[in-house]
Amino acid sequence: MKISVSMLSTYLFCSRKLFLQQVLALKEPPKESTVLGSLRHEIYDFINQSEEKIVRTIKEKIQYNELITTYKSFYSKALREKIIKNKSKIKEVNLDIVDVFKRTWPLILDEAETRAKNIFDFIQKYNVYGPELWKKLTPKIISEIRLDSNNLQLKGIVDKVEIYEDGYVPIELKTGKMPKQGMWPGHRIQIAAYSMLIEEKFKTNVKEGLVHYLDAKETRHISINPFMKEEIMNLVKEVQDLLKNQDIPNYCENKNKCVNCGLRETCYNEAEVSTLLSEIK
Repeated sequence: MKISVSMLSTYLFCSRKLFLQQVLALKEPPKESTVLGSLRHEIYDFINQSEEKIVRTIKEKIQYNELITTYKSFYSKALREKIIKNKSKIKEVNLDIVDVFKRTWPLILDEAETRAKNIFDFIQKYNVYGPELWKKLTPKIISEIRLDSNNLQLKGIVDKVEIYEDGYVPIELKTGKMPKQGMWPGHRIQIAAYSMLIEEKFKTNVKEGLVHYLDAKETRHISINPFMKEEIMNLVKEVQDLLKNQDIPNYCENKNKCVNCGLRETCYNEAEVSTLLSEIK
């Protein structure tokens, strides 16, 4: 049984929650943070996929102000379209679409400025434009790559990958609170797992990965080492055993994790959980 990378992260956070979701097929009700997070992922995916289109339109020397205006206009239009597309989900969690735009736009604007500066500096250095600019541009950015491995018994979709001449760098985009140092354990595991999948698929070595905390506007770095890879394989086996044996784990020791969990009510309702367990055995 192949395990998704996101399941490894959930398992580390709360194995009981993973059991409720994967074995008892329970789903969390939509939350504001989930809807906003999904929207941000969608717009960032669009941005990554649209990079080539923007770069190829640069046919001659351009001023930075012109370039940033192009990026801002393109991204603003894309954000509005994505908000309209998701308006039913947005209203379901009692959010206003105008307010969502105001809350999301600063993050998108930062991305526009970063990418415009990267392109402008590359043009200044190499004096290339259009298709040649895109061909030589480093790093190349690809997103939402589906990865699957029978050997690793893993599958998943990595948010973003930067491709350099000497290797690949996986990047995860995360919303919500950021730890004071480093990255959350589940995020570290995700980066390590995606690194293994990328190495197998593209026959390359992955030396490092990044987690970009969108709300904090900060990126955290992690070096990939053999011990992490061994940890991933052990976790895959643990999750496979959990799902196969159908023995529900104990309650999470850290009750702070339960506060915002959408499955909390069912989780602590022993009668309901017992009924659900009897139905699958």
